Amino acid sequence: MDYQILAELLFPNITETPEEMEEKYPPRNLPEGAKVTRFAPSPTGFVHFGGLFPATIAERLAHQSGGVFYLRIEDTDAKREVEGAAEGLIRTLARYGVHFDEGAVIGPEGTIVDQGSYGPYKQSQRASIYHVYAKQLVRQGKAYPVFTTQEELDELNATDKKAEMKARDWENEQDSRREEQLKQRNFTIEEVKENLAAGNPFVLRLLADGNPEKKTNFTDLVRGNLEIPENDEDFVLLKSDGIPTYHFAHAVDDHLMGTTHVVRGEEWLPSLAKHIMLFRYLGFRLPKYLHISQIMRLDENGNKKKLSKRDMGANLDDYSRMGYAPECVCEYIMTLLNSNYEEWHAQNPEKPYTDFPFNIKKMSVSGCLFDFNKLNDVSKNIISRMSAETVYEQVTAWALANDPAFGALLQKYSETAKAAFAIGRGGKKPRKDLATWADAKGYMGFFFDELFQIEDSYENRFAKADIQKALAAFLETYDAADEMNVWFDKIKAVADKIGYASDMKEYKANPEAYPGNVADVSMFLRVAVTGKLNSPDMYAVMQILGAKRVEKRIRAMIDSL
Repeated sequence: MDYQILAELLFPNITETPEEMEEKYPPRNLPEGAKVTRFAPSPTGFVHFGGLFPATIAERLAHQSGGVFYLRIEDTDAKREVEGAAEGLIRTLARYGVHFDEGAVIGPEGTIVDQGSYGPYKQSQRASIYHVYAKQLVRQGKAYPVFTTQEELDELNATDKKAEMKARDWENEQDSRREEQLKQRNFTIEEVKENLAAGNPFVLRLLADGNPEKKTNFTDLVRGNLEIPENDEDFVLLKSDGIPTYHFAHAVDDHLMGTTHVVRGEEWLPSLAKHIMLFRYLGFRLPKYLHISQIMRLDENGNKKKLSKRDMGANLDDYSRMGYAPECVCEYIMTLLNSNYEEWHAQNPEKPYTDFPFNIKKMSVSGCLFDFNKLNDVSKNIISRMSAETVYEQVTAWALANDPAFGALLQKYSETAKAAFAIGRGGKKPRKDLATWADAKGYMGFFFDELFQIEDSYENRFAKADIQKALAAFLETYDAADEMNVWFDKIKAVADKIGYASDMKEYKANPEAYPGNVADVSMFLRVAVTGKLNSPDMYAVMQILGAKRVEKRIRAMIDSL
């Protein structure tokens, strides 16, 4: 077989050589040890939480080492591409602090443009580049054409990037597959000419030289040393329309773009043997791989399941709607990535998560468990350290987009809202009431008369007459100008007046002697003024509401009883 003639027959219009490509995409000039990583999604829908996971790892590896982090859009599967998904992906990732040094970016007109010297960064615009290397493989006798029926081609062309990762059950069909591969490999130049003259389409397959009985030693940066059976499958490089499969495209792109480290899911492990072979055939240096575990969740029976697209929390846009601050989600991601993050954060509470020395060796091999409760705890801690002004601005921005009526109140009564958010903020033990911006309405909505309502009721063990007496007695001496100690002394005096214990030590020593205590009196006031059994510090609440509104609400409660 004259492979030079075969290559010219299959790719007559490709005149560039791999050597010329290498000149167009020279090695990057970076400091020693600098890593070049990428995030390479397919624009087929929303950004999955699982996508933020590898993107964060790749971003940290690159930027902690003084390297480059770039975005490549793998849009070779036109049938599954969703219009606007790529633009949405870029905006969403930017919202969560994932910024790229180069790659596909949104230009002034709102369309995707290239930023950097190693583009195009959309695979659909790189077809001629792939064909240069495809022709080279044919010329070297490492790839060959298979002319086949349109039905078979349609089935192949329907295969998307995700499907390519799935390992077929070759063991049960090994003999028939090998027989079929031998038939496909056995052709003549004349047959190729005849098929081309007839306009018959072809796919290009790799001519595998592997023996599955033999194994290749491979080191994964997360999983350690692995033994990979050699690949003996003549897998497809180019589909009949000239579009490459993921296997071929990513190898060419990672090489030309200088990728040093590839972060991807463990579901790609079955394809690793193919990629090792392909890089060897192409003469490329294999990048270092990190195959990370899937993110799991607990189902209603307590069993671990993969976090699927249908699960709440899978879509990153859900977090915006639910009111999670992006930095809270990012910091939660760090707790999943490295087991020592929380210890570091406790020692460095004022530092941003980007200062954390992320370490591959601290990553879990068994996978991470997605947990909304843990996310909420992380979020509460972060929000508690924000200034009242910041909380006000972010809550208002979220409310205007998701709860316009509440947003309008926040804008109308901005000083009241800021004062409310300032309660208990700062110090070594700040209040941790908010996990999301959506929590703000329930937390401080009672400050606005438009939202105030009695949500909680008094326990039946308290006589209504006692509650009325306590509220009335409080109004007799209430003075908004009182300092906090004076204010509380008056509440203790109310307790004494209605026969309740004003001293908690005395009450605990002999609870049967009293119908209630000073804490209960405070609770009577809390429900009357806030409508809730739990609320921020009552003295601060009354100071913000002012005397008229406090008195009005207390009198309304007395009347209702």
